[in-house]
Amino acid sequence: MARIFDYMYIFATILLTVYGQIILKWRISHYGAFPSDTPQKIKFLFLLFLDPAIVSGFAAGFLASLAWMAAMTKFDLSHAYPFMSLNFVVVLLLSGWILSEPMTLQKSMGVGLIILGTVIAARG
Repeated sequence: MARIFDYMYIFATILLTVYGQIILKWRISHYGAFPSDTPQKIKFLFLLFLDPAIVSGFAAGFLASLAWMAAMTKFDLSHAYPFMSLNFVVVLLLSGWILSEPMTLQKSMGVGLIILGTVIAARG
């Protein structure tokens, strides 16, 4: 039973990382394209850093790093790291659902292969 709680560090890393990616893409898309001239780039980035949701995405990334450090105290890297591939799966699924990004057959097949690879690597 205690080993299940050890896996919570890995899954917290995944959830926090995915949250950070989705929230950053969602909020940044509200600001439009990245400007081409330097003064406008600086202004653009400054506005992004003032957005509370974007700040929460960076905070999630930091917390994900802390959860990953905790996971590293519980698992061999060769066992834990394959689970990080699930980030690709969850981000792809949520980007289709939340951000209305296209889900193609190739992406679906890729997700299936990632899941299969994660299962095989985790058992090894």
